[in-house]
Amino acid sequence: MAIPVIPPKAKLFVGILFKEEKHLDQAMDALRKKYGSVEYISGFISFNNTEYYSKIGKNLTKVFYSFKKLIRREDIVDIKLFTNKLENSISGKSGRVINIDPGYLTLSNVYLATCKEYFHRTYLAKGIYLENEYKFIAKKFDFFEWTYPDYRKIEYLAFFHSIRDMYYDQIRPKKNHQ
Repeated sequence: MAIPVIPPKAKLFVGILFKEEKHLDQAMDALRKKYGSVEYISGFISFNNTEYYSKIGKNLTKVFYSFKKLIRREDIVDIKLFTNKLENSISGKSGRVINIDPGYLTLSNVYLATCKEYFHRTYLAKGIYLENEYKFIAKKFDFFEWTYPDYRKIEYLAFFHSIRDMYYDQIRPKKNHQ
């Protein structure tokens, strides 16, 4: 009989797609209040991989943030529900102006939360699914056939390598210096 093992907490991150920085600022104010201090920021990345977000505008920008405080992996359900409400609140009645994609990183994977079902996504709860975007093998992130085209960009990979190093430092056993 196998004994259930609770995995270590994970590194929370959000990818935010926007046209106007004022919407990004609104989102980050709310996210910091809810999830604490930001540990790392990717910098602005040009986003032109799909027309799916054309309602937000053209010449969009994406930026990633990771948070210092680690999360229980099952908390991603409520985090995704919160970011959905935050998107709606910021957008108001004028139409969609921002997209906020939460996810989490472990030593071996990067996961994104979504509300859309598909063959490679695992249902969690409350209408939220989890998609494995990368696996970490031989000291690098490797793609799956379904990995989004923008998630193959070097800027994205650099962000995830950086926060993986930070995450490793957070969870590794500390040596007792006497």
